[in-house]
Amino acid sequence: MTNADRHAEDPFDPDGYGTPGAPGTPGPSQPSPRIPLPRAAAEDDAAYPAVRQEGGGVPAPPTPPLEHPVLKSLLGAWALAACSAEESEAVEEHLGGCGACADEARRLREAVGLLQRPEPLDLDPGLRTRVLASCLERRPPRIPVPEWALSYDAEAARLDALLQDFGDSEWHAPVRLRWFTGERQENRRTTVAGVIAHLHAVDGLVAVALGLDDPLRGGADDVGCGPVARTEFSWRSTRFPHTRTVRAPWRAQAHDIVRTASFTGGSAGGLGVSYGDFELPLRDALLDRAFECWVHADDIAQAVDYPYDPPAPRHLRAMIELAARMLPAALAERRLAGLASPGRTRHLVPAGHPGRSLRLEIEGLGGGEWFIPLDSPAAVGSAEYEVAHVALDGVEFCQLAAGHIAPDDAAAGQVGDREAIRDVLFAAAALSRM
Repeated sequence: MTNADRHAEDPFDPDGYGTPGAPGTPGPSQPSPRIPLPRAAAEDDAAYPAVRQEGGGVPAPPTPPLEHPVLKSLLGAWALAACSAEESEAVEEHLGGCGACADEARRLREAVGLLQRPEPLDLDPGLRTRVLASCLERRPPRIPVPEWALSYDAEAARLDALLQDFGDSEWHAPVRLRWFTGERQENRRTTVAGVIAHLHAVDGLVAVALGLDDPLRGGADDVGCGPVARTEFSWRSTRFPHTRTVRAPWRAQAHDIVRTASFTGGSAGGLGVSYGDFELPLRDALLDRAFECWVHADDIAQAVDYPYDPPAPRHLRAMIELAARMLPAALAERRLAGLASPGRTRHLVPAGHPGRSLRLEIEGLGGGEWFIPLDSPAAVGSAEYEVAHVALDGVEFCQLAAGHIAPDDAAAGQVGDREAIRDVLFAAAALSRM
């Protein structure tokens, strides 16, 4: 076997490239293969050959420009920033040359701006409450504030926060106190500082009941212990009008009241607090002071043109419940004074027995239903003896009980005995005082 035959049979050299004279090997009679020269720079401008798509197809043609009706239909999505990048680019390019679409796009953008609620610079008013609740949940207080003192603590803190940044002009801003007496509304003009002096003097009734110092320093013995007499004495006790200096003693007294009530462990809730012509247990007296704190804080906020929100729903409901419990006695007093219609029964309803009742429905936050006995303060309200139904918003009912709106002006839904409804609305207004 020759070398050529051996290489032809070699499986690693089937074409015989390693054999001289083989077809794939340049021999003496075959010219050497030509090596191509490098490309010239001028040849780089030539177009690249089209790349065939998978499956053998030709390249997709360029997307045709969108027509006017299509672009006009995209204006709403463009104003809401809901278009794709390609659609937004096409719409914006079209707006540069179409005045009608440009005007429509401007109107749509302005409308979108109206749909977005403006974000206030003030912090969320509920943020502080949530942070404190989270802190108290992680680490409960060693001496907790009694449940019946929480409303007063919260409203005093809210009023103090309102007063924090007041300047001299705000402290001397005029405030008109309003309340209801008999059949008419009364009012008294004072200042923001005068309102705080009023709260300081009347809160002193609770302070004295808890064994704290009287802010009037013995003057109460000469003027009586009613809220009006104490307020008048406080206003007359200084030669010059009250200024911002009243804030610190009022806030310190409020803090001492809550602190002392907390140290009792909640057992002092039944302690009597004298208001002169009537008496309230401490738990109700602090609810009453919380109500006054909110009402007068709202008076101050209106005087300085500043918004002020109602109390928290659970605190508002407690205030409404206190007013509802005081309505039968207020109605009986007006009846004794000849300002309310006489009872329809020949004899007084025995204590603890059901009698004619009015259903008071309070709507909104802190709302609920209460049955108000009409014939005797000792009777029990009952749905079985319901003769009238009144529906009021919670904040509006509190404004009525504060004497800020007249009973005839209360926007109440009324069904049933009109006389009973009028008597209860006027009794609610009679709960107010300066």
